Amino acid sequence: MPFRPVQSEKLSSAVVRQIEELILRGILRPGERLPAERELSDRLGVSRPSLREAVADLQERGLLETRAGAGIFVTEVLGSAFSDALIQLFSKHDEAVFDYLSFRRDMEGLAAERAALHGTPSDLKVIDALFEKMAAAHQKRNPAEEARLDADFHLAIIEASHNVIMLHMMRSMYQLLREGVFYNRSVMFKQRTTREALLEQHRAINTALQARDAAAAKAAVQAHLGYVEAALVSDRKAERDEDVARQRFDRVTGRG
Repeated sequence: MPFRPVQSEKLSSAVVRQIEELILRGILRPGERLPAERELSDRLGVSRPSLREAVADLQERGLLETRAGAGIFVTEVLGSAFSDALIQLFSKHDEAVFDYLSFRRDMEGLAAERAALHGTPSDLKVIDALFEKMAAAHQKRNPAEEARLDADFHLAIIEASHNVIMLHMMRSMYQLLREGVFYNRSVMFKQRTTREALLEQHRAINTALQARDAAAAKAAVQAHLGYVEAALVSDRKAERDEDVARQRFDRVTGRG
């Protein structure tokens, strides 16, 4: 018979499993600091020696790291799926930029569809709250804040899809975007007409999600990313045209 004796689980193993699940589900994020040892042991209801044993196990497996005088953190490397060499390669070629947007359009369309169908009421509240913050930032005309909230809004949709593989993969993609590897997102929020269009596109996404209209949510995300791609194509063309114009100007003025 396929039965085995039931064994009690060590407290440290239970702590390991709980922290693993929090990291896997994206609740604990790369670079996030854990509470101090005393507070964390109290929250978990375990002794400090049991907590230390669990932390040592997680550190050995590269999930946590201790920083001298600062505390225990989720390892930063978990936030990147790409090597430094590949990141540098991405940053030097427009082909990577447009392939990135195409990939996002496919993945985020699917995520929005799943979020509309499978997102919990709390998931949808998070998305709605982030959209309201975007609308408030829009009034302040702070491009950096709008760009940050834009990324948070899209990641909230990924989280609401409840697919942990997609979550970690797309979080890595967004980290590259935040670091300006593909393009400077803040630039898009500096032009008034573009800012207005982007806000309305995010409103359409949020409205569809709150209504749990999966088809409309998917279409709204794809339309939004199509707009971003078209804006980047236009921007790249304007840069090339200006470069040519400068060369002509230098020739006319004798500078070239």
